[in-house]
Amino acid sequence: MSNNKTYRFIISGGGTGGHIYPAIAVANEIKHRYADAEILFVGAEGKMEMTKVPEAGYEIKGLWISGLQRRLTVDNLLFPVKLISSYMKAKKLVKQFKPDAVIGFGGYASGPTMLAATAKGIPAMVQEQNSHAGITNKRLGNKAKKVCVAYDNMDKYFPKGKIVFTGNPVRGDILKVNERRDAALKHFNFSSTKKTILVLGGSLGARTINNSIIDQLQKVVDADVQLIWQTGKFYYTEMKAKAEGFDLSNIRVMEFIKEMDLAYAAANLILSRAGALSISELCLVGKPVVLIPSPNVAEDHQTKNAMALVQKEAAIMIKDSEAKENLIPEALKLLNDNERQIALGANIKKMGRPNAANDIVNELISILN
Repeated sequence: MSNNKTYRFIISGGGTGGHIYPAIAVANEIKHRYADAEILFVGAEGKMEMTKVPEAGYEIKGLWISGLQRRLTVDNLLFPVKLISSYMKAKKLVKQFKPDAVIGFGGYASGPTMLAATAKGIPAMVQEQNSHAGITNKRLGNKAKKVCVAYDNMDKYFPKGKIVFTGNPVRGDILKVNERRDAALKHFNFSSTKKTILVLGGSLGARTINNSIIDQLQKVVDADVQLIWQTGKFYYTEMKAKAEGFDLSNIRVMEFIKEMDLAYAAANLILSRAGALSISELCLVGKPVVLIPSPNVAEDHQTKNAMALVQKEAAIMIKDSEAKENLIPEALKLLNDNERQIALGANIKKMGRPNAANDIVNELISILN
C-alpha cells in the first residue's frame, strides 16, 4: 500500500459479538498502521453493532435486514422486500464512500454490502470465525479474493486457493493476562491460596449453565474454591436471588464482566460456551477449559467449534443436556488433577493466534496490490 493515498474500507457484519468484535479488532489494526485510513461499518438496524461500533469510535450505517425465521412470520414475508431495500442502500453507500476494499465478517448486513461492492469490481475479503461457515459467508466466498479462517478443513465451504489461516482477532488486553494474576485476585478480593473457577455464558447468559451452577452451588462452597460467575443480562436477577441462601464469601455473582482480562487472569479453570470468539480468546489465555456448546445455534456450530479443540486434547466438552448433572463435578475433579490441567492449558495455548488481526490486515493489503 502506498502511504501517499488515504485508503477507504467498508467493514460489514454483526448480529452477535462473535461477528462484531473481530471486525472492530481489524479496524483498530488498520488505524494503527494507517492513521488516516477512513473506515465505514455497515450493520443491521436494531442489532448490537449499531451501538457497539460507535462506542469503539467508528461510523456505522444500518440496513433494514434480518434473517429468515424457522416458522412463518411477518419478518419472513418481508424478507424479499428487506433484501432488495438493503441491497439498494448498500449500492448507494458503496457509490458514495468509494471504498478501496470491503471486508465481510458474517451476519445479515454482510450479504447485501459485499454483493453491492463486488458488483462494482471492488476487492472483497471474507473473515469466517467458526469451524462451520455461516450462510452469508459461504455464499460470498466465491466472490471474495481471500477468505480468512480460524479452523482447519474449511475448503468444504470455500475455494481452497482463497483460504488463508489467520485465526480470529481478539482484544489486545487478552494477550497479557498471565502477567496480571496478582492484580486480578486483588480486584475480585480473592485469596492467592485458593483455586478459582470462571463461568462464562455470554453477555446475555446461558440458562443451562446458570442452572447447573445454582443447582450445585453448595458443592462449590464445600470445595472451598473461588467462583467468578457471569450470569448474563437475562438471568442475573434470578440467579442473584437464588444464590442468597449460600455462603458467598468466595463467590462473585456478576451480570457482566467488564474487566475480562482480570477475570481470565484470576482463573485456574474456565467453564464456557463454545462461540468462536470465546474460543479464540481462551486459546490465547492458555488455561484449562470445559466447554458447554449451545444447542441453539445454526448447524450446531458450537459443538463443531468445541470438537476441534477436544480432538487435540485442548479442552473438555460437556453436552448441554448433561451439564446440570456433570458440569460442577467435572470441574471440581479437574481442579484436583494438576497434571491434566497443565496438559490442557499447554495444548489449547498451541492453538492461539495472537497475530490474527495483523495477519488479516496483511491479507487485505495483498488484495489491494
